[in-house]
Amino acid sequence: MAGSRRPRVVRSGSGLPPAEDLPTAAELGAAGTDDGATVEGARRWLRRRGSAAGSAAGAQAAAAEKATANETGAGQNLRDGQAGEEEAALPEQPPVVVTAGAKVTVLPLPALDVDPLPGPAPAPAPASKTTSKAKAASAPEPAPTATVLSFPKPAFKVRRQRLWLVLGSVAAVIAVVVGAAIFSPILALKTITIDGNKLATMDVLQASLAPLEGKPLPQIDEGQVAALLAPLPQVDRVSIEARPPSTLLVHIVEREPVALLKDGESYIMVDPAGVALGTTADPAAIALPLIDGGTAVIGNKIFVAITSVLAVLPQSVLTKLEHASAESPDAVELALSDGKKIIWGNDSQNELKAEVLDALLNSPMPPPGKGQPERAPISVYDVSTPKHPVTR
Repeated sequence: MAGSRRPRVVRSGSGLPPAEDLPTAAELGAAGTDDGATVEGARRWLRRRGSAAGSAAGAQAAAAEKATANETGAGQNLRDGQAGEEEAALPEQPPVVVTAGAKVTVLPLPALDVDPLPGPAPAPAPASKTTSKAKAASAPEPAPTATVLSFPKPAFKVRRQRLWLVLGSVAAVIAVVVGAAIFSPILALKTITIDGNKLATMDVLQASLAPLEGKPLPQIDEGQVAALLAPLPQVDRVSIEARPPSTLLVHIVEREPVALLKDGESYIMVDPAGVALGTTADPAAIALPLIDGGTAVIGNKIFVAITSVLAVLPQSVLTKLEHASAESPDAVELALSDGKKIIWGNDSQNELKAEVLDALLNSPMPPPGKGQPERAPISVYDVSTPKHPVTR
């Protein structure tokens, strides 16, 4: 009977469901099939039955896909779009047809090494919660932190560091002490002691150095003292000596006067450079020779020649010297107070001439020879050629 036969059993490899899932002849008849025992009728019945079940399953799958799409976010959509574009760009492949009874085995595809397409790099997709959780679950555990062992410093380095610390501390203490000494009012100048002065009076010197009073001793140097005493013509150079806590000793070296110049009714003391060092009304009170010509000769060649000669004369000659004159720089003559005359010549070899003259003046007169009269006293000493002096 055609209506009561069950369909034949088909192997699972044929693509049909197992026998227990196939419909009966009555079910096929209800489905409107003419031949309920045929396989084609069973297939039609399964397709009709699966359409209803597929609708429900499709609805559930759509809801699941929608939830997954919401979780993955816009980044997943962007990647899907890019993947779709890449698939569209690939050449169309022919469809694969599987005949009944064939066995299909799904093999894993190897990873493809595809060069990236030219163009701007795609923007990174925002990570979804699911992806973040998956990454967190698959992230490897952090490696254990390595322990660094500290070795002790060598002994010589420790000693050197200590030495530098000690030296730095000492230097800092010295700097503080020096700074306190430089600016401390304890070392303020209160007393100025002066020595070496003969021509400059003490009142004038103290008045010139008055601006230094109250200034700390470490801040006073020779340059400041010399600048304050520079207006005084008698002072040639100075040196100072600090005597804490409040005393300053000033050593003065004055210019040496060598002659007098007549200036009206008074006489001016001058040094070899012609610097006026003072005046006197009585030339006899000062043991200095008088230079003829007055102040008009200061600075000319004759004056320079005469003063250079006077500067080298020994004290024994200066005390007897009355005046000096010269008709030219090469004809300097000196006159002594006892009437003797000295012919000096020019101002070359002055030191040798001074030694020869001093020896001639201090040597005794030779006794006269037997039967000879006594010699006349010497009145002229010519040292213009010091190696061959002449006396007359």
